[in-house]
Amino acid sequence: MAIATINPATGELLKSFEPLTDAQIEVKLQKAADTFSSYRHVPFAERARMMLKAAEILEKEKDTFARVMTTEMGKTLRSAVDEAVKCAWVCRYYAENAEKFLADEVVETGASRSYIRYQPLGPVLAVMPWNFPFWQVLRFAAPALMAGNVGLLKHASIVPQCALAIEDIFRRAGFPDGAFQTLLVGSQKVDKILGDSRVMAATLTGSEGAGIEVGIGAAKRIKKVVLELGGSDPFIVMPSANLEVAAATAVKARIFNNGQSCIAAKRFIVHEAIADKFERAFAEKMAALKVGDPFDEKTELGPLSTADGLADIDRDVKKTVQAGAKVLTGGKPLDRPGNFYAPTVLTNIPEGSPAHKEELFGPVASVFRAKDVNDAIRIANDSRFGLGASAWTNDKNERERFVNDLESGMVFINKMVASDPRIPFGGVKWSGHGRELGVHGIREFTNIKTVWIEEGT
Repeated sequence: MAIATINPATGELLKSFEPLTDAQIEVKLQKAADTFSSYRHVPFAERARMMLKAAEILEKEKDTFARVMTTEMGKTLRSAVDEAVKCAWVCRYYAENAEKFLADEVVETGASRSYIRYQPLGPVLAVMPWNFPFWQVLRFAAPALMAGNVGLLKHASIVPQCALAIEDIFRRAGFPDGAFQTLLVGSQKVDKILGDSRVMAATLTGSEGAGIEVGIGAAKRIKKVVLELGGSDPFIVMPSANLEVAAATAVKARIFNNGQSCIAAKRFIVHEAIADKFERAFAEKMAALKVGDPFDEKTELGPLSTADGLADIDRDVKKTVQAGAKVLTGGKPLDRPGNFYAPTVLTNIPEGSPAHKEELFGPVASVFRAKDVNDAIRIANDSRFGLGASAWTNDKNERERFVNDLESGMVFINKMVASDPRIPFGGVKWSGHGRELGVHGIREFTNIKTVWIEEGT
């Protein structure tokens, strides 16, 4: 795929970029290694000062960064502004907490003194997706840089201007030249970069296929890797829930980021006693959404990021309907320029159809009916994915069942799944392994070193 900015609302090619040559990549890899040798010794207070400056830039220039995001991948301008502000939050969070999270941890043993020390690993390769072009990067970069690592960003090829803007933010914030570098390269260069002895670890957010390739590449070199892959998150609604609030939130949970989010609710599992009522309310609210120009503040749903993404979701919906599913609303691309797909609700999902087994990356909701709490959990867990889950109930016993028995990395009760700098983010099964954010996220790319000291021997 060419490295280029193509407006997804119009299909217009706005700007293209030449990928780095092997010689240019070599310069950047050596710069990362050289920078790490000195940056790892920079005190936490100094790292925090620079990270707080990065937060200040993000917040002050949020409108500028938002326009770049919307232009390159089509998210609504309102949500893009919110994304820039959230990036400032994660910078501040780790600036304020990194030293505490990575402080020596004393462990009482038979030693004169024994403790755990957290030390940086070195240059970390980050392979990042287009759907949250700033947030996905910053939630890696803020903890990684505060831990004393340096970053090498291979961003998605459709958001090159976002990638360059992020590099520039860290440069302007005062981080050393080489502490965070963008590599404008195609995916075919990733394995060679990962195999370089100067690259110590990798993190990837993206598709299963990309995750498998990077996972294998890291395993062959015995390198640490964190993988945050796909999701087909369940959104469970039980009779004790506030049905109106659940239905309204279901719409937000499905169309957030134009439906292109790994933690978007995709499978809506509703108790049969309330299913008819929920389906009517849900379909009405989806059909009423204002679809259009993502720069228009009234727009609720913008375009998909690429023409290929539009073709993929249209194909999967058609296959699901041909297999026997029923369309309550939508079910087709919109007849207009750009990558627009109608807000869609499907029911009677046949087993084995794309809507049953795959992650539909767009504004398409699949509704399933459950007989009881056991059946709801069975349907929710009937997926190779296990990223997040949202369950709506005011029954204490049901809450405990969902918390304990849903096979996911995150469970939200009476709230849609969301990322938050203060708590770990990640999944199980085919949704990946490792964690981002919180105390666990910053420790992923550290050497957890055991220190044992005996006195007087």
